[in-house]
Amino acid sequence: MVLDLFAGPGGWSHALTLLGVRDIGLEWDAWACKTRAAARQLTIRTDVAMYPVGPFLGRTTGLIASPPCQAWSMAGKRLGLRDQPLVHQALADLAVGRDTREQLLTACQDERSLLAAEPMRYLHALNQHGQPEWIAMEEVPDVLPLWRQYAAVLRGWGFSVWTGILNAADYGVPQTRRRAILLASRTRTAEPPSPTHSKVAEPETLFGPGRAQWVSMAEALGWGATDRPVPTVCAGGGPGGGPEPFPSGSRKTLSDARDRGTWKPQSTLVLQSRREGAGWSARHGARENRPADEPAPTFTGEAHRWSWSLRSNNQSNATVRRSDEPAGTLFFGHRANECVWIAEAAPSTSGEEQPAPESIRITAQEAGRLQTFPTDYPWAGNKGQVFGQIGNAVPPRLAAHLLAPHLGKTLNPDDFTLAA
Repeated sequence: MVLDLFAGPGGWSHALTLLGVRDIGLEWDAWACKTRAAARQLTIRTDVAMYPVGPFLGRTTGLIASPPCQAWSMAGKRLGLRDQPLVHQALADLAVGRDTREQLLTACQDERSLLAAEPMRYLHALNQHGQPEWIAMEEVPDVLPLWRQYAAVLRGWGFSVWTGILNAADYGVPQTRRRAILLASRTRTAEPPSPTHSKVAEPETLFGPGRAQWVSMAEALGWGATDRPVPTVCAGGGPGGGPEPFPSGSRKTLSDARDRGTWKPQSTLVLQSRREGAGWSARHGARENRPADEPAPTFTGEAHRWSWSLRSNNQSNATVRRSDEPAGTLFFGHRANECVWIAEAAPSTSGEEQPAPESIRITAQEAGRLQTFPTDYPWAGNKGQVFGQIGNAVPPRLAAHLLAPHLGKTLNPDDFTLAA
């Protein structure tokens, strides 16, 4: 079996499903377990730190671990950094079969910090049976020193190990999500998968095709290729699952404009602004057989061109990215939804400056797609619970690239068609 510690809502599991493999996930969060159940993923609801390793001995070929990142994340207090010496000590002790977690936990400023050492308890026990065959682990970049400590132990047990920082955008995820990765194998040289995308598209050479350009949010969400060239217009689903009014009427303004026919969604250049221009067509292909250097069509009435950007959270240093770029790292804190679309208005054809609509909160469906989950992924829980699952999940597309070599599988890019 493939054992998935801290399995969450199924980022690793969905990737394995597409690769023709199933895992069994250990997860404590009730709503993540409900999501996994709806997605038909095998799950044991349990505290990973308390569950015995015995049932998995002699039966585990692969181990996956994505310990909770809240103690280490830039979005939190980062008490994990203060606890780091204690986590290193726990890891060293567990690697030789000595369990000092209870004593060390009393000294930790964040009780979640020690969970980053928890996979070693499983690995030490499994190693006595010559297992697992391979390992894949993921966390926020600040955990990289801990991954290097794991690597030193695993090499002593006969594993080939690679550790480093990977950017999810380099693997077709519409998000510049940087993560510390550990890959280990008993049977092959551990190395990172070859990137498939880059910030700037690369030309084809004698050695084969170049990397594609990073996938933009607009491309991932199908904007410009469907009748939805602006953030989703919807009501309901506020914090705690209750009703959410239109923010200052902005969603209703967009909806009313469509209903009256003054919004022209069939113009796929509606996402362009004076900052984007013909570069959009050059990178993503001209739409409606329109040459890349031809000016945008004329809009009438109150249909204005707005350039949409995504603000990744409500902090003062929040990342803001245009829709023709990948998103910054998505994460969600105590509020149900801190990610918002913001707009810049282009001048109307009459020469009058038109106010842009106020910010529009991202929907769970949009956020899920930016994490490369399917549009119809069966998220369980209210709005806050769903956004928490999405923000903490491993993007399935990145997971598939990491896992495919260990499984001897060829990743089919069509399995991750984002704009379907």
